[in-house]
Amino acid sequence: MKVIVGLGNPGKRYEKTRHNVGFMVASVLAARHGIRLNTKAFNSLIGRGRIAGEEVAIVLPQTYMNRSGEAVRAVLSRRKTELIDLLVICDDVNLSLGITRIRADGSAGGHNGLVSIIEHLGSCDFARLRVGIGKDTENAGLSGYVLSTFKKAEEAILDEAVETSVDCCETWLKGGVEFAATQFNLKNRKEGK
Repeated sequence: MKVIVGLGNPGKRYEKTRHNVGFMVASVLAARHGIRLNTKAFNSLIGRGRIAGEEVAIVLPQTYMNRSGEAVRAVLSRRKTELIDLLVICDDVNLSLGITRIRADGSAGGHNGLVSIIEHLGSCDFARLRVGIGKDTENAGLSGYVLSTFKKAEEAILDEAVETSVDCCETWLKGGVEFAATQFNLKNRKEGK
């Protein structure tokens, strides 16, 4: 079974914040394939179904961002899932708004959700799809910025990035991380992003 984890913070207060882009992408992926995210287990909301011929669990940890690793470890242990079958979706302040990048592994890059997952799994050898949310231009500080909502002028870019990210998840399921990277990372470079 493949496991796709969207990172974010639970609750209405955080629903439309920049830090919840992972939740947004995972939720749209689930909706596109008729997967209901209605099972509560392992400190997560989980939906199971089939995408691109693969059995998939879509997971939204409900532990808050800084403790995401607890939920991810519990889900992987229960499902006996190998790290090669895990994809984590998260926001990235180091990418311009709307840019997506998928990688086979790497550091946390300062992202607290990834820090927690790496600590709890004891490895950074899992795929991650990073969705650019841009940098703070109003000096709100990092935590203030990632917990802020998108501006009206950014919404169309966000919507396109979410759709592109969902397409990337589907491509990962069909052919793996390198296959997805050649299509989506290269596309961003060609567009000068």
